[in-house]
Amino acid sequence: MPIEPPPTQWHLDLSQAEPGEDLIGVGADLEPGTLLTAYRSGIFPMGLGVKGRGTLGWWSPDPRGVLLPGDLRVSRSLRRSCARFEFRVDTAFAQVVAQCAAPGRKGRWITPPIEQAYAELHRLGWAHSVETWLGGELVGGLYGVAVGGLFAGESMFHRVTDASKAALVHLVSLVSPTDALIDVQWSTDHLATLGVTEVSRTAYLGLLSDAVRRPLPAAFATLSR
Repeated sequence: MPIEPPPTQWHLDLSQAEPGEDLIGVGADLEPGTLLTAYRSGIFPMGLGVKGRGTLGWWSPDPRGVLLPGDLRVSRSLRRSCARFEFRVDTAFAQVVAQCAAPGRKGRWITPPIEQAYAELHRLGWAHSVETWLGGELVGGLYGVAVGGLFAGESMFHRVTDASKAALVHLVSLVSPTDALIDVQWSTDHLATLGVTEVSRTAYLGLLSDAVRRPLPAAFATLSR
């Protein structure tokens, strides 16, 4: 099971967040205890500068993009794609994060400090990768943080068509037995085609409160080092 880190020195909450305001704080640090407190509170980090550099921002989007397992929509073509891929969990965490942080990637926000922070969360058993493989090569995947029945998705990548979508489909299959909540932060047209919807911050916090009390999906319960 995951190892609980020392508690954070920072006070992270949403008591003064304004409706419709996504950025709710700046500063603090990326220690494991800080990150876990943030996720349990409905908050996540992302730098404010170009490509995620500069001052660390703390975000709680309103509205919030979520995927409930029963809402997943899989097209016929995506189902065919899924059948040709192999899926693995936590066998290439660092590589997945590195691909998501690739320098030439549009919208890149993952910095070296972010990579290091989530590598430590992975070592402690909280951060996980869901990987798509084809012919023995890593061709897509996603990573995020699992706290009870919450899977807070951070980023995904693909090198062949449908590889990232297929990873999300596989993630849903892993968390469905616990009726988990998948948080995607902000919804996009791309994610909406898969069943992602938007909820208010208030509604999200209600879902989150229930999710973190649920059991950790079996796929994420084995500590990887």
